Amino acid sequence: MSAVVISGTGLYQPPHIITNDELVASFNAYVDAWNAEHAADIEAGTRQPLTHSSSEFIEKASGIQQRYVMEKEGILDITRMYPRLQERADDQLSLMAEIAVDASRKAIAAAGKTPADIDAVICSASNMQRAYPAMAVEIQQALGAGGYGFDMNVACSAATFALDQAVNAVRSGSAKCVLVVNPEITSGHQEWKDRDCHFIFGDVATATIVERADTATSADQWEVLGTQLATQFSNNIRNNFGYLNRSEDSDPKARDKTFRQEGRKVFKEVVPMVAAHIERQLSGLGIAPTAVRRFWLHQANLAMNQLVIKKLTDGEPTADIAPLILNEFANTSSAGSIIAFHRHRADLKAGDVGVICSFGAGYSVGSVTLRKR
Repeated sequence: MSAVVISGTGLYQPPHIITNDELVASFNAYVDAWNAEHAADIEAGTRQPLTHSSSEFIEKASGIQQRYVMEKEGILDITRMYPRLQERADDQLSLMAEIAVDASRKAIAAAGKTPADIDAVICSASNMQRAYPAMAVEIQQALGAGGYGFDMNVACSAATFALDQAVNAVRSGSAKCVLVVNPEITSGHQEWKDRDCHFIFGDVATATIVERADTATSADQWEVLGTQLATQFSNNIRNNFGYLNRSEDSDPKARDKTFRQEGRKVFKEVVPMVAAHIERQLSGLGIAPTAVRRFWLHQANLAMNQLVIKKLTDGEPTADIAPLILNEFANTSSAGSIIAFHRHRADLKAGDVGVICSFGAGYSVGSVTLRKR
């Protein structure tokens, strides 16, 4: 059986940046307006006042300094505070497919392929633009790829779970060259009015080519040594938005219809879960954590990633061992670990081992162990 490799990646970067200072100025103006509107209730003690955010608070809590978004004016408008996107007709390429195609073309070119070489497309992301037809099939058609396509959603672990499916498809022979694409328009499900999470997310799209090693021609190939997935149910990260909302007669703009989390619980429970997961996979492959040259981790929180690395290696979690893209991109859900891999692998040498690992709602954890060819 031929080895399976990752032979190319691609990145779509949205056109707009929101800095922490811009975001805080907007958020604090919203807080002041809300507190003024509800001043009587606040005075009577029947409502609690909202509190200001700050750039210092955001960077200390997360490590985030800015984020890319598809549209920024609607987000910063304190009478709206979510993106203002244009609806497209059914015969137009959807927005999610558009950014996915951009990242996909870059990955295909990096792998030295053409769209005709692709015989499977997996679109895997934390939110899909619609229920059906599948985003993957629209992307497949827009590229001119063959074979089949399907959508997946495993929240922030969607990319690694999809890579596992792609590797299995190549190994089983159901596909020879698989495109995994992760379009994340997270600004649409972000709760921009909540101080605890208004800074977390950014938009992006990533793409990865997975194929048989004996068909790969790119100069940059990474053999997949193994993949491992795990889930454990938790309500600590949740979004209740869905197609049954109208049948429940629930408010589509209610707080539970956007991202929410119990951040401290997530930190406490997920870090040991992730470290144990990676250690277990590496042990099965006969690799010591200290022998791993680089960890491309999910980009949700700087302190979480640092603690994971400390648990695995007992050493300092330097940017060389676990590179950070969170400061520039913020949390891009499933795409974060792929951005880290895309941006921070060129300096590694043949034989070097690395681990892509993502984790998030579910709880879910997915890891892919690679060796530079």
